[in-house]
Amino acid sequence: MSGGEEHGAAHNSFEMTWGSTTSSGYCSQEDSDPELEQYFTARTSFIRKPRPDKGPSRDDQIEWGKQELSPSEIEQKVKEYNAQIDSNLFMALNKDGSYTGFIKVQFKLVRPVSVPPARKAAAAAGQDGRRTVGVKRRTSFYLPKDTAKHLHISSRTKAREVIEALLKKFTVVDNPRKFALFERIERHDQVYLRKLSDEERPLQLRLCAGPCEKALSLVLKENETGEVNWDAFTMPELQNFLRILQREEEEHVKQIVQRYARARDKMREALASSTPG
Repeated sequence: MSGGEEHGAAHNSFEMTWGSTTSSGYCSQEDSDPELEQYFTARTSFIRKPRPDKGPSRDDQIEWGKQELSPSEIEQKVKEYNAQIDSNLFMALNKDGSYTGFIKVQFKLVRPVSVPPARKAAAAAGQDGRRTVGVKRRTSFYLPKDTAKHLHISSRTKAREVIEALLKKFTVVDNPRKFALFERIERHDQVYLRKLSDEERPLQLRLCAGPCEKALSLVLKENETGEVNWDAFTMPELQNFLRILQREEEEHVKQIVQRYARARDKMREALASSTPG
């Protein structure tokens, strides 16, 4: 597709470009997933930090996705946004009043995803006379926690479309309803997560919040929809789930032990540096 054709179709479709690279295994928990640090209920009592008065309130941030912007307001915000970024990931206005730009989506999945088997494996399975007719073969694996993706989308692109496009890019065959897009905001050493509705438009959130990742970032997580009917699964599937749960439990315990160890070290440092009386 030529450059002119691509921009002409930008408001009806969207393309994806690679952002940060992915790696195998789990990333360090030293500075990731700060929302898991909510168990530090007394942290601000031990170490008090001045809180800045400036910055939007949480109520203002939630209203970002509900703002109805006029064409002149959109034009002004696009100019302000482009003036703040230090890359070529600019936003661009279209003649029809829409605009296009880039969003970055971080993956915070704790469960494995399923993809079709490799072609060689699928061919070998097809030649196997013992193959069960009607059985869909797939491979499950964990996406690295430091995986991120830049998407070039339109202001008309909805959250549900972003999820579907991400799964398609990674050839994930799981139902898109298993996943949800979240808005993540850091403010005053606190992390807030809000699940986006299917109809919300992520690029509008990005435009209103500005390019700062702390002001707003987008995260793909599992969509917790309620109780699971375990009777509907086969024995091999249930055994596989147990292995997955054990791995999740071991990883979660490791994270908690590490964070308590860091908190203990900081307390000891504070005690050693303080003078009695």
